[in-house]
Amino acid sequence: MVAPLGVIATLAWRNLWRNHRRTFIMLLAIAIGVWAMIFMSALMRGMTDEMVANGLRNLPGEVQVHQASYRADPSVVNSMPLPSGELARELEQPPVLAWSARVRVPAVVASERDSRGVTLLGVDPLAEQALGSLPENIIAGRFLHDEDDRGLVLGAKLAQRLETGLGKRVVVMSQDPDNNVADRGMRIVGIYRARLQGTEDQFVYVGRAALQEMLGIGPLVSEVAVTAHDYRSVANWYPRLAAAAGEDLEVMPWTELDTFLATYLSVQDGFALIFMVVVFLVLSFGLVNTLAMAVFERVREIGLMQALGMPPMMILGQLLLESLYLLVLGLLLGNLLALASIKSLEDGIDISSVAQGMEMMGMGTILYPVLALQDMVMSTAVVIVLGLLASLLPAWRAARLDPIRALNTI
Repeated sequence: MVAPLGVIATLAWRNLWRNHRRTFIMLLAIAIGVWAMIFMSALMRGMTDEMVANGLRNLPGEVQVHQASYRADPSVVNSMPLPSGELARELEQPPVLAWSARVRVPAVVASERDSRGVTLLGVDPLAEQALGSLPENIIAGRFLHDEDDRGLVLGAKLAQRLETGLGKRVVVMSQDPDNNVADRGMRIVGIYRARLQGTEDQFVYVGRAALQEMLGIGPLVSEVAVTAHDYRSVANWYPRLAAAAGEDLEVMPWTELDTFLATYLSVQDGFALIFMVVVFLVLSFGLVNTLAMAVFERVREIGLMQALGMPPMMILGQLLLESLYLLVLGLLLGNLLALASIKSLEDGIDISSVAQGMEMMGMGTILYPVLALQDMVMSTAVVIVLGLLASLLPAWRAARLDPIRALNTI
């Protein structure tokens, strides 16, 4: 049994290279198809990671804790105390990396020239830095020193709209728990640039203690933002926080806070698989044609092998083995091309020319491809399974040739 299999494998390899030109063309086509599958999947994953990262930066955090009625009415009336007891202990346990208590209220910022509605964030800078939600690029001045800092940090786009700048004073107005206007003059100590221009328009940072004093809410906060190692595994650990928080507080993962991103993430692998199948269905026409031509050129040879006693199943196996060799070589070359392409783009792809359109999806101006092992495994499975299925029909027809007619073929 071993000898015939070795002979079939040798014949299949030699027959594959009978027509070098056709084999090389099909090999290149498969390699390009595999490269496209993996590279496009890496781009999709990069887009998803960027969208989720920006989304979590704006939420912020992978989990939020707040009063049960806060989502319906995000005002200071629905503030909560700082974490204590069992909840505070859970926030110090893995996989939690960091957490930050913040005051978050709708407000109006007015300069001498104009006024704008914003989201006013009272933060503890050290906690926010650990959370990873601070503005990444301070282009003028500085960020807040601590939660008692009396300064104000706003986005470059907002500063432009208000026609104000570093060192200027603005008036901040919001609503206190008694529904009265609470206002205070603050000096701009920093201007930041964000990945998303919409963020620059929306978020204004002040010290948490300074905002609590302005609103008259004492040590109360609006929310507690929590982050961990991997946003994809949030469902595994946030229930512990929910149990520790009790009935008065609501604990929500980012998948519930941003359902669009959660839905997109859940269907991402499905999109990748559909794309891979479509790409290879196009390639399969070339594969079927290559094998059909190989069979047509060797009709008399196949008839002779049958006349010499080779079973049809061995002929079928030899032809399928030729396809398998071609598919495996194409996979190896395609994977190498994909790895090299993605490695060369470690610094990202500049998409600033379409950044305004991409910003609506939560994208920045730089896209970083993300290579995932499961995409390489998925592309390999698609190529092998669909490739052998596509090769089955011409190989089956060849195995069922009438040896007398085959030998008489000119």
